[in-house]
Amino acid sequence: MIVYPAAGRDVKPTTDDQRPTTDSMKKFYITTPIYYVNARPHIGHAYTTLACDTIARRQRMMGFDTYFLTGTDEHGQKIQRAAEAAGKPPQQLTDEVSAEFRALWDRMGITYDDYIRTTSDRHKRGVQELWRRIQENGHIYKGSYIGQYCVFDELYVDAIGPGDPCPECGRPTETVKEENYFFKLSAFAEPLLDLYTKNPDFIRPETRRNEVIAFVRSGLRDLSISRSTFSWGIPVPDDPKHVVYVWLDALANYITALGYGSDDDAKYKKYWPADVQMIGKEIVRFHCVYWPAFLMAAGLPLPKSIVAHGWLLFEESKMSKSRGNIVRTETILDVLGADALRYFLLREVVFGQDGSFSFDALVQRYNSDLANGLGNLASRTLAMITRYFKGEVPYPSNSVSRTPADEAISKLAEKTIADFHALFEQFHFSRALETAWALVAAVDKYIVENEPWALAERQDETSRARLATVLYTSAEALRIVTVLAHPVMPEATTKIWTQLGLGEIAKVPLADLRWGQLPLGTKVGKVEPVFPRADKSAIERMQEMEDQQRTATATPPPEAPSAAPPAPAAPQAASPAAAPATSDNKITIDDFAKIELRVAQIKVAEKVKGADKLLRLEVDLGTEVRQIVAGIAEAYAPETLIGRKVVIVANLAPRKLRGLESNGMIVAASLEDGKPVLAAFLEDVPVGARLK
Repeated sequence: MIVYPAAGRDVKPTTDDQRPTTDSMKKFYITTPIYYVNARPHIGHAYTTLACDTIARRQRMMGFDTYFLTGTDEHGQKIQRAAEAAGKPPQQLTDEVSAEFRALWDRMGITYDDYIRTTSDRHKRGVQELWRRIQENGHIYKGSYIGQYCVFDELYVDAIGPGDPCPECGRPTETVKEENYFFKLSAFAEPLLDLYTKNPDFIRPETRRNEVIAFVRSGLRDLSISRSTFSWGIPVPDDPKHVVYVWLDALANYITALGYGSDDDAKYKKYWPADVQMIGKEIVRFHCVYWPAFLMAAGLPLPKSIVAHGWLLFEESKMSKSRGNIVRTETILDVLGADALRYFLLREVVFGQDGSFSFDALVQRYNSDLANGLGNLASRTLAMITRYFKGEVPYPSNSVSRTPADEAISKLAEKTIADFHALFEQFHFSRALETAWALVAAVDKYIVENEPWALAERQDETSRARLATVLYTSAEALRIVTVLAHPVMPEATTKIWTQLGLGEIAKVPLADLRWGQLPLGTKVGKVEPVFPRADKSAIERMQEMEDQQRTATATPPPEAPSAAPPAPAAPQAASPAAAPATSDNKITIDDFAKIELRVAQIKVAEKVKGADKLLRLEVDLGTEVRQIVAGIAEAYAPETLIGRKVVIVANLAPRKLRGLESNGMIVAASLEDGKPVLAAFLEDVPVGARLK
């Protein structure tokens, strides 16, 4: 059996009467990030949560004692300002928005074991205990901070000037001058690098690991971990005029939810450290640098694996309130249901990379894979068993009526089980589902080629035996796909399982799944369509619902009045059709200010397979490492670019070239012969410097 690598534990196949008791079961702890309550939930939040829910459901079926945590992050300056703008106390605002998250997860059937809120008393006690331990170990000192702060990201920003945009979100930063407590982050650079080297799976995928390593190697500065200019937070122990920095506060939820810092810490002792902590790529630094450093400083165990997924893009931009391109999960639930969304996001998006969402793609995938695929296989197979064998699973012949086609299906099913496990355990959800649906397609072809309806018309014994074999083979393959898909689509697979007459699917020991386990003579249930085909009106209904929602919320939701205007739009590539900014084709200084040009250093350069003109580059911006795909391969050999400083457009919307995500654009001059020449500097310019 294949072992779940993040957990690092073996699971031995067992029969039902040998199932381990809860006390002896292997433990598995998975967490979502806790969601900031400055905005209502959308499908970007749902993506992370359903991915974790899928893993948690699967781990339970694999025999693990699984604990699944989610919740909301409710402190910080941004929340205080948003509450003031809304004319509400901060607690009221957080109560309302947190309740929306929880209600949505409940409606989606998310199987979380705990829901933590950072305004709860149990969390406050745990955060203060964590602070005390770090302080007692000598890693906190008092000082003052003068510099830039991004309220939107609750992020201290170095190496930029007053009013300069935040390198993470592009919003203007604010100059902060206040007395603070500092954490000795600089002392943890070597321990962190040692952690990343010895535990390569600590950060996944590798691109995020490389970003973090580059950030730490560039040098760590001590981190301010308290604020004294506002009050919405957890008071610092023994110094209540300070509140704990929102990220130290928020990150601690993963242990405070288990009872850390309380008299009842049995769950903490049982489940910590976490096996998988799932996050979005925009908060990698906080989870992969600050979080392990805080735990090291407190002398606490580190999580085993932090997994970062990409953004869910709509109209090629990250969903955000300021852009007005948020898609509500409720819209999809109302029209197609939760399973359609769950399947689409895990099948359509390559986990770890950015993925695109559109209603058209959702409906197309729903119809092709679910209505015409799994749903059609279930309906036709079970309907024929009902019609030809009085609703009882028939006995497959062992000899006379068997053909190589039957063996091919059984061997493919066994391979599918093994491949699905291996891929899923490496977070390759899309490829795992593709493998399972290849079995669906093979069985559909098998049914067409063997024509069970024609066999049923014949009355001879050989045809009858052959019919039984074909339908048993089809039903057994359906059973296997249904079990594999259950963590992804719990509602639909439960319906199919009931129609198969097989009891409770969630209790199936997934580690023991193999060919030939479908009980003969099983009485199938009433056959009903599980995935009714969606027509074009489904797209229109979802679009109309979103348009109505945007109209209803045209007045901006409460947000910090001075926290940041909408992020600047990404500059568009110049083209003959581009509309001039003025009648003489000149732009204003405001137009130019939207373009963020920064100095970057090339760390990795390699050719893109199958593309003569493209190079894949990894460039260091000082605060992060990005991947950029550039059309300069005909002018520059990859090895000549390593270490070179270049100018990039840093706020260009991501796009995909040859399947690779490009986050920015390198600035180059185009000569008459079309050859590009990279912009460069005569003087030594620091990495990350902004061009003005």
